[in-house]
Amino acid sequence: MRAFRLAYDGTGYRGFQRQPHGETVEDALLAALGALDVADGPPPGYAAAGRTDAGVSARAQTVAFEAPDWLQPRALNAELPADVRAWAAADVDDEFHATHDAVSRRYRYFLFAPGADDGRATEACRRLSGRGDFHNLTPDETDTVRELTATVERDGPFLVVDCRAGGFARQLVRRLVSVVGAVARGRRDPGFVGRVQAAEPLDGPDGVAPAAPEPLVLVGVRYPSVAFDVDPEAAESAREVFGERRRRRHAGARVAGALSTAGEDR
Repeated sequence: MRAFRLAYDGTGYRGFQRQPHGETVEDALLAALGALDVADGPPPGYAAAGRTDAGVSARAQTVAFEAPDWLQPRALNAELPADVRAWAAADVDDEFHATHDAVSRRYRYFLFAPGADDGRATEACRRLSGRGDFHNLTPDETDTVRELTATVERDGPFLVVDCRAGGFARQLVRRLVSVVGAVARGRRDPGFVGRVQAAEPLDGPDGVAPAAPEPLVLVGVRYPSVAFDVDPEAAESAREVFGERRRRRHAGARVAGALSTAGEDR
């Protein structure tokens, strides 16, 4: 068995896991394995660390399966689309399961909040951290209790929210970010966090909608006793691809900024 680290720009995909409608990252991965004659469909032992939602990106998504010795990240990249890059690999036991053996997952959200109160954001994260029932922050009806750590740092106009837990219910991070943003902007009192964590369901205007998916990144998945070897050529490919995307989006943001001033010049 071999485990691979994947980085991908999820903005053009309908999530990681295959589904009937829309292209997913998993579709791209399995197509690459087919083109390399590794497997026709999911290979034996195949599993992934998590199911990122549509639009969500990853730096450390992890997949594992029975792979031939020659299949290194750079070989996989030869058949993957440019916005999906393998960059490291590790040999693992035959019993390894990429989903169940992960002891922690870490997500990072880049919340555009130039006028928000950093202290209120920090207080919201403090109150959300710890063991709690997050049933009001997910559409899941079972398995909603989590031991979670949330922190926040200011980076220019962004509040960067980091969330770490053994696993996450659906939309939990994005709805948690909505709570942090509402408190930081003064739309909610910090005490609202207690209402979110209460047993009573939140309905109507008190319900918490998920924040947009595009600013969310799966940045870490930890496995005990698994050491990944970085493929230098593959890692360089990832840096080049995503570095170029970063430059294009910076330019696009400047263009959008110029357009947003329409009407100011007569």
